[in-house]
Amino acid sequence: MRKSKLSVLLSLFFFQALLAQFSFDSILNQSPFLKKISMQKDNYHLQIIYTQIDYTNGQPEFKDYYFNTGNENYFYCASLVKLPLSILAYKKLNEIGVPAKSILFTDSSRLCHRTVKRDTSAAKGYPSIEHYVKKMFLISDNEAFSRTYEFLGVDYIHQNLKNWGYPEIRIINRYDGNCAGADHLISNPLRFFDDKLNLLYSQAEQIGSLKFDTAIPNALVGKAYYNTKNKKVNGPKDFSSMNYLPLSNCHKILRDLIYEPASNSGLKEDQQAFLIQYLSALPRQSMYPKYDTKVFYDSYKKYFIYGDSKKSIGDSSVIITNIVGQSYGFMSDCARIKDGKSGVEFMLSAVIYANEDEIINDGKYDYKTIALPFLAELGRQFYNYELRRNLPKQKQ
Repeated sequence: MRKSKLSVLLSLFFFQALLAQFSFDSILNQSPFLKKISMQKDNYHLQIIYTQIDYTNGQPEFKDYYFNTGNENYFYCASLVKLPLSILAYKKLNEIGVPAKSILFTDSSRLCHRTVKRDTSAAKGYPSIEHYVKKMFLISDNEAFSRTYEFLGVDYIHQNLKNWGYPEIRIINRYDGNCAGADHLISNPLRFFDDKLNLLYSQAEQIGSLKFDTAIPNALVGKAYYNTKNKKVNGPKDFSSMNYLPLSNCHKILRDLIYEPASNSGLKEDQQAFLIQYLSALPRQSMYPKYDTKVFYDSYKKYFIYGDSKKSIGDSSVIITNIVGQSYGFMSDCARIKDGKSGVEFMLSAVIYANEDEIINDGKYDYKTIALPFLAELGRQFYNYELRRNLPKQKQ
């Protein structure tokens, strides 16, 4: 006996109502592994942010859900800071009138500084901000981050972050070289040139002078750590003098980059499109720089859905636009996940601390056995949930 049109509509209504009553338990309880980790959320410093995206008259509408987030739940951001740094780099280039493709020579004024005038991975063999951003987004390159950090300077970074509405973010450390302590606040002199090596712009050494009003909360982690002299110190490691980016800030910055007008971030439309393109790209899709796919496999920087496998992602219709972090046992991913075939579109950010022995810098982290399986499965469960949530829309 065929169902009446009314009964079909009623079933559809109740199905939509059930999906509308989202809870994190409805996701985490789908997997024994996810449930086990979530039951110890504080031990794993677990945080999750999920954003539902629906459209009305072609305009996106966002609904955010938060799990165990807040300043009291510290995590080390690692490479997540490469997202705001890259946006600010393009903003500053626009202000000084220098194209992102311009050749960049980084000079030195301190013993710990690195002089860089060549980049063999670039098409013409020269470094540039555009090429550095590519490398940061494709494989999370640390040298590229450091050179871009030096171009911006500490004061410029934090004055603009504050104006942008993110006064709590701190980007005060390079990720390569020998600089330590206050030397991180001193940026190299540098010069920009056109293709014929005509000088376009020169920038002297910059010394950061900003003072921070508030301390980073709960920045003591672990029960022991190895210091820079490889000596074990019994007691937690203090992260308060290191880079800091709350997960909610990263989530919002990525969302604004994708969905807000480029001018809101001081960008041009083609620059916004470029950033989104390389946040979404796989290493093998780049010609310059060119990467060994055995080392930089498809999931190298795509933790959600794919992170627990090194197999080729293939011709998937799922596009993940994201930034990741991995250091000191912390692993994080901040992503927009979109499937043009099914209509699924949502944002997901998460962080987990995978360091079962609670000793930092001992080289024994649990990325492969805990962090990557967790993030991959979390991404799959949210994607499956979104498939079910999207089904009523497809039937309408």
